[in-house]
Amino acid sequence: QLQASGGGLVQSGGSLRLSCAASAASGGTFSSYTMGWFRQAPGKNRDFVAIRRSSGFTAYADSVKGRFTISRDNAKNMVYLQMNTLKPEDTAVYYCGVTRSIYYRDYQSYSYWGQGTLVTVSS
Repeated sequence: QLQASGGGLVQSGGSLRLSCAASAASGGTFSSYTMGWFRQAPGKNRDFVAIRRSSGFTAYADSVKGRFTISRDNAKNMVYLQMNTLKPEDTAVYYCGVTRSIYYRDYQSYSYWGQGTLVTVSS
């Protein structure tokens, strides 16, 4: 399973750090997976935010590039999302997921999801 945490209420311009813990029950070796963060605002689709492979390769949505940073600790089976300069439009439930697919921007390619953590950015 995946367990996301770290969400909360923050003012515009503030920062939050999300964490996602992966248990062995998720199956496979953590380091073999691509770890991703997606977000879903009310009434909207689940949108790609960022991914990081064990190789160090990262990719970001244009809307968060330069503000968010994804990192991972394979020894601890953890992935993080550091979010800086938050904006009201970043308000959403954030989900972490795992995939082995090359289509990492497509949420349907993900095998497992965490339960989500709510981020609310006030203006």
